[in-house]
Amino acid sequence: MWLVGLPRICKGSLPRSRILQNMNLVRIKLFGISYMVIETGRPLERFKACADYSTLAEVNDNIEKGTGKMTLAKDLAFVVEESSKADERRAKSRMELKRFLELRIKKRVKEQYFNGKFKDLMKKVIANRETLRDAYNCIQINANVDITLDNDNISFECMEKELSGGCFDVGGNTFSIATKGARNEILVLPKLKLKVVQEAIRIVLEVVYRPYFSKISHGCRSGRGHHSALKYISKDISNPDWWFTLIVNRKLDACILDKLFSIMGEKIQDPCLFDMIQGMFDAQVLNMDFGGYLKGHGLPQEGVLSPILMNIYLDVFDHELHRLSMKYEALNPDVHFGKEQLHSKLRSWFRRQLKGNDIKNSSKEGSRIHCCRFMDELFFAVSGSKDVAIDFKSDVVNYLHNCLHLNVDSEAEILPSAGPRAICFLGALIRRTVKESPAIRAAHKLKEKVKLFASQKQDAWDVGTVRIGKKWLAHGLRKVKESEIKHLADSSSLLNQISCFRKAGMETDHWYKFLLKVWMKDIKTKAAESEEFVLSKYVAEPAVPQELRESFYEFQKRAEEYVKSETAMTLALLPNSSSSSETITEIIAPVNAIKKRLLRYGLSTSQGYSRVITQLILQDDIQIIDWFSGIVCRWLRWFSDCQNFAELEIIIRNQVRKSCIRTLAAKYRVHESAIEKRFDSELSKIPSTQEEEQEIEHEKSHSLAFDNDEALMYGISYSGLCLLSLTRMVSQSRPCSCFVMGCPAAAPSVYTIHVMERQKFPGWKTGFSTCIHPSLNKRRIGLCKQHLRDLYVGQISLQSIDFSSWK
Repeated sequence: MWLVGLPRICKGSLPRSRILQNMNLVRIKLFGISYMVIETGRPLERFKACADYSTLAEVNDNIEKGTGKMTLAKDLAFVVEESSKADERRAKSRMELKRFLELRIKKRVKEQYFNGKFKDLMKKVIANRETLRDAYNCIQINANVDITLDNDNISFECMEKELSGGCFDVGGNTFSIATKGARNEILVLPKLKLKVVQEAIRIVLEVVYRPYFSKISHGCRSGRGHHSALKYISKDISNPDWWFTLIVNRKLDACILDKLFSIMGEKIQDPCLFDMIQGMFDAQVLNMDFGGYLKGHGLPQEGVLSPILMNIYLDVFDHELHRLSMKYEALNPDVHFGKEQLHSKLRSWFRRQLKGNDIKNSSKEGSRIHCCRFMDELFFAVSGSKDVAIDFKSDVVNYLHNCLHLNVDSEAEILPSAGPRAICFLGALIRRTVKESPAIRAAHKLKEKVKLFASQKQDAWDVGTVRIGKKWLAHGLRKVKESEIKHLADSSSLLNQISCFRKAGMETDHWYKFLLKVWMKDIKTKAAESEEFVLSKYVAEPAVPQELRESFYEFQKRAEEYVKSETAMTLALLPNSSSSSETITEIIAPVNAIKKRLLRYGLSTSQGYSRVITQLILQDDIQIIDWFSGIVCRWLRWFSDCQNFAELEIIIRNQVRKSCIRTLAAKYRVHESAIEKRFDSELSKIPSTQEEEQEIEHEKSHSLAFDNDEALMYGISYSGLCLLSLTRMVSQSRPCSCFVMGCPAAAPSVYTIHVMERQKFPGWKTGFSTCIHPSLNKRRIGLCKQHLRDLYVGQISLQSIDFSSWK
């Protein structure tokens, strides 16, 4: 924001009104002096309305007439008022609208707080037609549908009467999908009316419990998510000695539900709300499952209420963890963390109590406990001895099993943080590495140069010997006659009998193959890595002069010895070389898992070469490009902060982009170079990593906090890419509407969902859908072009699709 003196701006022949119309200026007065405020980096349309505001015009008239001096408080009040009016006139983004709707419901919830509890939430808030309409609008926002369109024939008045009277039919508003085969897995999903009720309950429960959630919880919470959880582990956990993860699993049953109701009863007094949740449980439509699949990835089987109910249930564990942390941390009064020393009367009292009651635990002195939870994924880090980590893990497992009735894998291994093995959490790898000082990096730079030079000479040597071996083989086969090797083969073999039917010039081909097998058996090459290795080591090198061969290997040996000795000597000369390095926590993208998914989805071969995806050939050109662009955008959004992101950049250039080009080339049956020229502008949607990183940084600096809130974007931000194939085009005789909830558009095409994988919990973030329910495999859906693109690029998830729309 720039402040420019008004007299300086107004000099010239143009009138004042003309200047205000042509510039992004807002007039304010500070200390009796008029200023024009220039705001940069915003759209022009946002500030054009500021110049015409009547309050400012009135202030201007008063100043020109000299009717009095304005105070500083009034001047600033006008600035705030002007800013609020401008924000109201600016079009709100999707997440701003969603937050606005949730705040409207929040006001109604706060009115039901009496005597320390929230009462009658079902009849007074959830059953309110305005709440139901706001919840329906939130569903439309998640589906990227304009909320001004009233497309579904939903009578909120009738729903209000049914919910208030307790006659809402939960079972009648569900539908089930079963898998084919012996397993017969059934998925029960809500229809639109029931999903509106679930969304209203979700918002109400979040308003009630959001202030009470612990800071270690990062799942489906405002300002928290995958990014904040990994940032906490990498930045805020200092010097852990041991870490481990726990896998909890159990499906929702009557025992879990009773425990959940008892927890909710501490803050909510509403039997009607509990009866509604009980009815959803009886209809098997809650879909709350501990373990099983990754949460927050937009999978259809994750229910609307599942995230908030799971947070409420595990919030008891979060608070219990604080007690356990105090138990292990409070035993040493002289523990220093960083530069500060903790002096707390509560901790001193707790130390006295523990030391007086349990003297044998004095070995736990100096311990520090860290925990991070994202839904049902639990990460723990311990600073202290391994005995402390084992005891702490045992306490956590016992509490989860005995108090929360969850099944826990007690065999989970406790790993040293400084060890070579990384730990998996939230679909990524976490490891501790040493960050070297500039002096040590300079010493290592010499080692890398010598190693690179030696490896280049080794590659040149291998290429030359392989070329010699191939020439020898070709020359030898040309000189061998059939009569000289015919007696080596078995005359009764099938290969010998069919040789007479071969074409001219191919009669002796099988004899040459047989000769090579005899030769390779004679030189014992079963353990050979490849054909090139055989030609290089067994043919070419023995023929090379001995002096040349010995000198080459002597050079390689000397280079290796030089690197080791020179690096050690250089490091020994550096002052405090060991203390100048620091250990940091790194987040690593699962590149190996990503490569396996590229092979499974058909983007690459087992050797790593790009290939054609046949399921996409029948789709439009822009849809094919959007599908590949969706992979790249997800990787850049999820893994741009990872330390090994350079490996993903290579995959983007060498596999994803080339696979897109080859798919388009197979569609049009032309050469790949012609495709690159023809779709040059369209292929720019598969961005180069540098351009996309700059765009992401620009969006972070200019977007509002709501647009980056993973709680508002829960299920969308980390929704994986699914593979759809074109089933048929829609005709007048067989019409079809878009299956996205609230979308009024007609679907020009029908697509088939292909369930390509079903990862075990916990799984990897790879950019693709991790674990779509098998009942949705080969399921047909109709999508308009806009929502097909939104699904591909990650603007919506499969949770926004109404699978019951198929007739």
